[in-house]
Amino acid sequence: MKIGVVTFPGSLDDVDASRAVRLAGGEPVALWHGDNDLAGVDAVVLPGGFSYGDYLRCGAIARFAPVMEALVDAARGGMPVLGICNGFQILCESHLLPGALVRNDHQRFVCRDQMLRIENADTAWTSAYETDQEIVVPLKNGEGGFVADEATLDSLEQEGRVVARYVGVNPNGSLRDIAGVTNERGNVVGLMPHPEHAVEALFGAGLDGRGFFASVVQAMADRS
Repeated sequence: MKIGVVTFPGSLDDVDASRAVRLAGGEPVALWHGDNDLAGVDAVVLPGGFSYGDYLRCGAIARFAPVMEALVDAARGGMPVLGICNGFQILCESHLLPGALVRNDHQRFVCRDQMLRIENADTAWTSAYETDQEIVVPLKNGEGGFVADEATLDSLEQEGRVVARYVGVNPNGSLRDIAGVTNERGNVVGLMPHPEHAVEALFGAGLDGRGFFASVVQAMADRS
């Protein structure tokens, strides 16, 4: 299964994301922000980093990159897309996901191993987990607070679209402890913590992050 990983100017976790795809059994395909198509991939990861230096709202410039036009069309057609950290911000700016990510409530960059609870194991990116399973993956952000109006938050809760929630401590002031959400169809997922940094035994917090990538590889295999 070919999984594209998009590099924007300033991306820094694209190589890690590609490695995570490979370790999960997929074939990573490097995509450039200036590309006009997705090179025939089956799914796409928007990795973390600082696209365009985050000189405006995070992700607000990246959403206008040429590759995003093809990606938005593909996502609306059902292609699995995962946005991690800055990728989550880009998905919100592109209106593929609701809400926005704002500066951490304590106004500081945070880097820590973070416990999450998987609350929706029915998406293309979380099917390898059990509902309510708790996992630990690294988190590193300065603008990771998820916000939305009350009506949107209520809809996310009622429709089971909160994919992951912070457990133990809320590291950035995200409303209702939300760490990740999905769209109505379940093919687009945004996650603030970094599962691509928890896929090898010798590095990071363990192997808990590999399930996100194994999920989409299995989902694509089931379709074929």
